[in-house]
Amino acid sequence: MPIYEYQCEKCGMSVEVLQKISDKPLEVCEKCAGKMGRIISQSSFHLKGGGWYVTDYAGSSRPGTSVPPSSIGSDSSSGSSS
Repeated sequence: MPIYEYQCEKCGMSVEVLQKISDKPLEVCEKCAGKMGRIISQSSFHLKGGGWYVTDYAGSSRPGTSVPPSSIGSDSSSGSSS
């Protein structure tokens, strides 16, 4: 269920209400009986990074790009044959 935020047009009081989408919106302020209006507040959900790929997460490497331990330190292509 979403949380909706309402603000009174008369006294400025704001309230957050957990409501179903099908519920009727609040219309009357509990404090002063003024008209309530739904306001849009900043979401706490943030997307960070360049996209939705494995490569966008820190500390992880792409699959298939790791170097096997047996090939570290042995370079067969640069050895000189006598």
